Amino acid sequence: MSQTFSLVDSLSLNDLHVFLSRAGRVEDGSVRLIAGSGVLAVYVGVLFPVGLLDESPTVLGLRTFALTDDASFDAVVPMRSLMERIVRLQGQNPEPDAPVTVGLPIQVNTATWAAISPPRGGWHALPQADAAMIERTARAGIEEVAEAVPTGMGEQIVHRVRSEVWGRGIPGLEYVPAGAAFAAYSLGFLGTDGDAQSGGRVASVSLFETGPWTRLSTPRGHTLVRRRGWTLQR
Repeated sequence: MSQTFSLVDSLSLNDLHVFLSRAGRVEDGSVRLIAGSGVLAVYVGVLFPVGLLDESPTVLGLRTFALTDDASFDAVVPMRSLMERIVRLQGQNPEPDAPVTVGLPIQVNTATWAAISPPRGGWHALPQADAAMIERTARAGIEEVAEAVPTGMGEQIVHRVRSEVWGRGIPGLEYVPAGAAFAAYSLGFLGTDGDAQSGGRVASVSLFETGPWTRLSTPRGHTLVRRRGWTLQR
């Protein structure tokens, strides 16, 4: 298995750093890296069940990056360790247009969500969704969680509140949990006004579906949702 991967330039390295920084504010545990055919797929867990009786949906964020080498691996590594390596490389001031080689941290096996692999094919398109509505859903949920969970509450209570709020359907897209809106907003996939790296706000979100999976896609990234069984019939 390859122990390194080479991004096409320092802009890609900075883009990866921004993505992981946003993901780390939500869940700073692990990141799954899958390399092959000149592409690096970077998965982060946003929401996922904790225990057999937890009915929370699984919500993942995905960004892809072009590679200059033929690296091939499927590795789960600590997010903080990967971030530290990226920051060190940024501090070396690499040439803007030169490839940047990143070493893989030591792998971990503690991320339960990383054992769930979204399908790569078989997706069929659904009608697009309004990005502003998805952002409103995310903002409303964030406010509700903040009001319901005072500082210092136990981890189990926090998880229960988050599971309840983010497990509800998005208005008009009731089969898609609000946690998907939270992920798309928190990871920067909806863009923001005046944010050069986000390229401004996006107007609509493309929806795709296959089996129990739904994908929300914008030019900034993809949110993947494995829905609970009771939501499969629409």
